[in-house]
Amino acid sequence: MRFPRHRPRVWTALALAVAASLATTTLDPQTAAAADEHNGADCAVPGSVPQVFESRLPDPFTKLDGTRVTTRAEWECRRAEIHELAERSVYGEKPAPPDSVTGTVSSSNITVNVTDQGRSTSFSASVDLPSGSGPFPAVVVYGGFGADTETIKSAGAAVISYDPFSVGAEGTSRGDKQGAFYDVYGSSSGTGLLMAWAWGTSRIIDVIEQSGGTILQADATGVTGCSRYGKGAFVAGAFDQRIDLTMPIESGTGGVPAFRGIAQESGSQPLDSAYGEQPWLGDAFGPHTGDPSTLPVDTHEIVGMIAPRGLLVMDNPHVDWLGARSGSVAALGGAEVYAALGARENISYWSDVQDGTHCATRSEWQGPLRQSIEAFLLDTGRAPGVFRISSGKSGDLSGWRDWQTPVLTGDGGGAPGDEDPGDEDPGDGDPGDEDPGEGTNGACTADYRTVNSWSGGFQGEVSVRNNGTGPLDGWSVDMTLASGQSISNLWNGESTGTSGSVTVRNTPWNGAVAADGTVTFGFVATGGPATEPDGVTCSSP
Repeated sequence: MRFPRHRPRVWTALALAVAASLATTTLDPQTAAAADEHNGADCAVPGSVPQVFESRLPDPFTKLDGTRVTTRAEWECRRAEIHELAERSVYGEKPAPPDSVTGTVSSSNITVNVTDQGRSTSFSASVDLPSGSGPFPAVVVYGGFGADTETIKSAGAAVISYDPFSVGAEGTSRGDKQGAFYDVYGSSSGTGLLMAWAWGTSRIIDVIEQSGGTILQADATGVTGCSRYGKGAFVAGAFDQRIDLTMPIESGTGGVPAFRGIAQESGSQPLDSAYGEQPWLGDAFGPHTGDPSTLPVDTHEIVGMIAPRGLLVMDNPHVDWLGARSGSVAALGGAEVYAALGARENISYWSDVQDGTHCATRSEWQGPLRQSIEAFLLDTGRAPGVFRISSGKSGDLSGWRDWQTPVLTGDGGGAPGDEDPGDEDPGDGDPGDEDPGEGTNGACTADYRTVNSWSGGFQGEVSVRNNGTGPLDGWSVDMTLASGQSISNLWNGESTGTSGSVTVRNTPWNGAVAADGTVTFGFVATGGPATEPDGVTCSSP
């Protein structure tokens, strides 16, 4: 299932459901804006950051009160907790929407004027429209370095060239930060540059929403950037739920890669180096640079904050400094949030590239880039929903977590595209939706489907269902790959063998399956076109 890009129908319904469970107060315009930019702004979040010592990735589904999320409405307030924890310990505060945002949108330029707390500032961005007649969706490109702009325009989206340094300048000390954000909130603000840049992106969206939608569409915005700008694009997408498609590229430490993983990944930029190189991260991150196990949050949860909206993470395994192995771990961990929301196909991760040049324009990414724009900004076609992880920088999520992924119930108010997971008809004719293979021994059933395919490989997924009336304690799936095919990456399972006859068993954290419950594992196979494995059967001890 792919959630459509129409925020007013999808996210407003969910926000209203959450708000109704909390209070029935009338929102003033500023609070109403916050409920769009941050739908969980009204959720009650404890006022202090919990002290933790957790070497593995924290459970994104366990609330601060110790209970687990079970519904999508509950997830929105759990997301608000993650939002607050990330602000307080990683990035610094993103202020509530300002008192006043005005500006203009033309076919070549956007101007932004902000007044808040008695202080004012302004900045601008350029616009490059595609051919055809508008209004157009748009992708905000950080600093001129992001996803291929020619592919963006040829897909039918405008390019907004945004200079983040005008909002938060590099080359300054933490006590004397400069730029439009700090004009308003003070040069000694503890908010780092990444969050300041995200604030600027949000203000651009404010102006687009006010413009009447004659040139740029108000409900179809993406963001992208590479390297430091990839860090910025990632944070922008996580902290503004109006952004429909987030596309960070080679973001490195402070971006997508898991902080806990970076600390153990040889050659990656150390946390203290990223913290000290520029004031990208908030001041509060400093105490955690020597021991990320003390962080109450990690980047897989920041990935989860973007769910169920579109996310395409592009990574480079050839430059150790970028921490691509930890990037794959964070993406796989965040994908579990997408899976819990029934939107697994809305996240893609691609590090299997040949050219190792930093921030190069790569042919491998043009296809998923175009597909993502069509799916999330144009509302045509299907999201790529693919994980192409370089075998040389492949992370193992099973070694980083001891929590299970729930299936979150409820539709948040009946918004289109919010069906419960598994509602899709696999026979609708879309690529990868062939009738699934199925095998059972009575205790459990294994259902296979091809998620995506390309020349020389494919991504498969197997769902294991408990057929019994009591809990399932462990499972094992047997299958036989076609000649020449080999599993290059596997998640949510432990395999014996990678080619021919393969057995995949549960990990320590997903072996217990409730009656009529389901768990999934996925894999990438190379060595030929997508072919359904033979003899896909499930058994339980």
